[in-house]
Amino acid sequence: MRRILETEHDYMLQQALAVDGFLTAYPSVFQCLTKLRLYNVRFAEWDMQHLLFDSCKQLKHLSLSHCDVGDSSVWQINAPDSKLRILEVRMSCLRRIEVLCLPKLKHLSWDEWFCFEAPLRFGSVPSLKVLGLICGATIDHQEFSLSQVLHGTRNIHTLTLDFEGERLWIQPEGKQLCHAFKQLRKLSICGIFVDFDLLWTINLLEAAPSVEIFSVRIWDHACQDDEQLRTTTGYEAQRTKPSWSMPKFTSSETWQLRELEFVGFRPLEQQISFLRSVMERASNLKTVLLKEDKYPCVDCDSMNIPRGGFCPADKGEQETIVKQLTDGVQSSAQIIFPNSGGS
Repeated sequence: MRRILETEHDYMLQQALAVDGFLTAYPSVFQCLTKLRLYNVRFAEWDMQHLLFDSCKQLKHLSLSHCDVGDSSVWQINAPDSKLRILEVRMSCLRRIEVLCLPKLKHLSWDEWFCFEAPLRFGSVPSLKVLGLICGATIDHQEFSLSQVLHGTRNIHTLTLDFEGERLWIQPEGKQLCHAFKQLRKLSICGIFVDFDLLWTINLLEAAPSVEIFSVRIWDHACQDDEQLRTTTGYEAQRTKPSWSMPKFTSSETWQLRELEFVGFRPLEQQISFLRSVMERASNLKTVLLKEDKYPCVDCDSMNIPRGGFCPADKGEQETIVKQLTDGVQSSAQIIFPNSGGS
């Protein structure tokens, strides 16, 4: 394993030298770049700052895949004159990115972090509106405070949290999130393991009464249930269910929620209970969309293991689901099954 890591390290350093050599040979090219994608590059911290912000003065879109400034390193970005609007990070060994100053940054996403603490810290990001955090937590990942990560932001409009079918990596919070969620309009909670309770998400909605669109996506993959495989690859053999309780505070503001989208719907007790709870609280709710996942898993299909599938399959089952959801609930929301032509 050590030799593999050394080989990977050497390769990433070679990639950095190649990029630096290209920059030296063609400096005018970098001065004109507006979009840049880098793969498998390990820079010295100063070199990364110099390349991405001093040399690429017109850069607006930056995508980094398996790039860093050393294992478990902290990358500090302080670029008050940068025009960068989109930053995408994927599969990085960075311990943390500290965005000290990126005044025009509008969209930031991080897909898979390998260190086990909060991956982000913000300073001055007045334009940041879209944030996405995607990671399947191993047994070593620590829960962190989302409100602390979002401290320094004030205009987040769209937030996506994707747990990829593993345990939650955010700590239970409620009113602590109110300030960061003040401008939130769209909230997506994805990759929730199919057996998990969903009522914990009410905490997030209570903290974000301004949300107009709430999307939930269920994770149901038989191909990833092998306990021995999960243990040897660093994932818990038994997924830990959310420890959050129902909200202990209630927002004084009326929920603005208009649309609830549920992807991967099955008529399980925890899903029905969750939907009824949202419908009861959201007086402005107009539409509930119950969808099947339009991206089927090839590996699950090849195992021929029934997972329940999308429900309902016909109009009679649709009517049964509608009755379960609306019986005793004061809501004028229309329940729609888009994949089967509506209800």
